[in-house]
Amino acid sequence: MSTMTVPTVSAPPSGRQRTGLVLAALLSVASFGSAFGPSTPEGEVGPPPVVLWAGAVLGVVGFVAVILAWRSGSRGALRVAAGALIISALTSVPAFFVDIPVLLKTFAAVSVLLTVAAVVLMFSSARRPASVTD
Repeated sequence: MSTMTVPTVSAPPSGRQRTGLVLAALLSVASFGSAFGPSTPEGEVGPPPVVLWAGAVLGVVGFVAVILAWRSGSRGALRVAAGALIISALTSVPAFFVDIPVLLKTFAAVSVLLTVAAVVLMFSSARRPASVTD
């Protein structure tokens, strides 16, 4: 008895998945850039530097995973990109429970909503017509 191993070939991303990957790439770049952007002015409250640096690391990981997912269609790369986005979004959740400027709360809310949209689109499958049986 012999066994044959068939290599698994991932399908190229669909249009919806590409849209999700583009959103994920933009969020990853924004999260990477937040650590190197302007710091919080004296007397104002902002995210701690640890959160900004963690976001930068997650941004790099997410961006690399998005590139791998785009080029190879790898489900593993999609999962890593989604995980980096979700963890990055979770770091912004405390902003809703502390007294900070409205602009920062709005930015946190928009980034969480875009993260949800990107993850949903990245894992959406291509629509196929339903077969009708008589």
